[in-house]
Amino acid sequence: MLTTKMNRREAVTLAGSALLLSVTGERIAKAADSPDVIYVNGKIITANSQNGIAEAIAIAGDKIQAVGQNDVIRATAGPATKVVDLGGKAMIPGIFDPHSHFPLSANTVLFQVDLSSPPVGKITTIDGIIVALKQKAEKTPPGQWVVGVGYDDTLVAEKRHPTRQDLDKVSTEHPIYLMHVSYHFGAANSKALEIARITKATPDPAGGKFRRDSAGEPTGVLEELPAYERVTSQISPPTAEQWGELIRVAGQQYAAQGVTTAQHGFLADEPGILSDPALLPAFAQAVEKGDLPIRVVVWPGVKFSKKLQSGQAKAPDMDSSRLKIGATKMFADGSIQGYTGYLSKPYHVIPAGKQQDYRGEPAMPRDELVKLVVSEHKAGKQIAIHGNGDAAIDDILYAYEQAQKEQSRPDARHIIVHSQTARDDQLDKMKEVGATPSFFSLHVYYWGDRHRDIFLGPDRAARISPARSALQRGLRFTIHTDTPVVPMEPFRLMWAAVNRVTAGGARLDHEDIAPMQALRALTIDAAWQAFEENRRGSIEQGKLADLAVLSDDPLSIDPMKIKDIKVLETIVGGKTVYRLG
Repeated sequence: MLTTKMNRREAVTLAGSALLLSVTGERIAKAADSPDVIYVNGKIITANSQNGIAEAIAIAGDKIQAVGQNDVIRATAGPATKVVDLGGKAMIPGIFDPHSHFPLSANTVLFQVDLSSPPVGKITTIDGIIVALKQKAEKTPPGQWVVGVGYDDTLVAEKRHPTRQDLDKVSTEHPIYLMHVSYHFGAANSKALEIARITKATPDPAGGKFRRDSAGEPTGVLEELPAYERVTSQISPPTAEQWGELIRVAGQQYAAQGVTTAQHGFLADEPGILSDPALLPAFAQAVEKGDLPIRVVVWPGVKFSKKLQSGQAKAPDMDSSRLKIGATKMFADGSIQGYTGYLSKPYHVIPAGKQQDYRGEPAMPRDELVKLVVSEHKAGKQIAIHGNGDAAIDDILYAYEQAQKEQSRPDARHIIVHSQTARDDQLDKMKEVGATPSFFSLHVYYWGDRHRDIFLGPDRAARISPARSALQRGLRFTIHTDTPVVPMEPFRLMWAAVNRVTAGGARLDHEDIAPMQALRALTIDAAWQAFEENRRGSIEQGKLADLAVLSDDPLSIDPMKIKDIKVLETIVGGKTVYRLG
């Protein structure tokens, strides 16, 4: 484990020298039946409590029967046992996604327009956005919606959001809606605003804002969910067949990245751009049809959680090994790169039209957040609250502390999602109240340069997603992608947490961690954060056989090459669900 005295090179060396797992025949609780398959001659990175390394693994049914050295595991084989030679390749526990929005990554493949800028996509100007949308509109019957996702106002030449006037150049017959890369902003054309009945006289909703021009007319730019859901609620949700196709394609995408458990990080009580209650039966049907190759944990929003608790809403079997209802999701602020993250000190570069002490706003008053948290906490629910800015994290920690005072729950594992600007005193407080952060470490790569130069300034940017500081305090944490905000790339995520290199090639290296710790944050610690550590997350006897075979060993490869690791095979419950080539 890292200590405060270790430098980065020492930490990397330590992670690469994990204990060789030595297992004797006597230590294996040999099952009555021989294993179905054994994998031998590998580097089995178990992610157990000792970070042990083994050579071979035996699988019976959907579970791991034994883990150890080649000769011991070979001795368990029977006449019908399949033997797979790993040829020295690394095997890890399957990636346990701590936070994303499965299956929305498939939307741009199937139904929407990808408006991402480099390094993800190709859009560099608002004219480029218009061209891409026109191509979609030409194939879409008049009156039907055209939806684009992933635009970034800070990466187009104009350095602004598209307006309704821009989008009217695409079409005035199609309603058009664009989702910002952060999923905290949207942009709509005049037709979409008309359908949503957003006019000069429409008041801003609580927690959201309709941006307006000097005459008070809506510009088409919509800030935060309460504002943009006025438009997105008018878009027809996917049909059951379309949800099924999204799940099937996204399942293939995630499996190809070594992910064996995905998360749907916000299930609303009404259909919308982020989610739909119809996802629950769609997930169950996909499992039944064999179209969901991986496992899924679903985070309901507060309203939907209450409906589930009261019986007003019903779910299929969501506590199985395939599907699970997880933490209740709430929001304490917005997006730092959208200037809606709630900071304790002003933004580095103040956006146009804001006062010089502008530091963002909370998603709701602190008292309201406390009320929601205490209610769910008393109901025995785990809670996960979106908090980017440190002022928002102050509110979250206060709410968690009040909930524990109302009713002590020593192992609640309440989560702070993103925790990007968490201060040292806040990390201390997380440990005190039993909270656990999930860091958006890929922000270092995709937005690190802009956090340094625009949003946070050099000092605060240097410590975004402070994983090393959490580790020094013995605070258990995870790291995540927040897909579809950025692509589901677990090894780029590990690389970002280890190297902290920005897209511009700079280093924000004060909070780097070792490869083994980054791997644990995506396997056993992620399973722990979801109360699943007894069933999955590490390669140990009796756990589900959720595994990934890699092209390279993430512990011994040059740390700068971790992002280039390829997944050769993904195994869920002992069955191969993806194989490269």
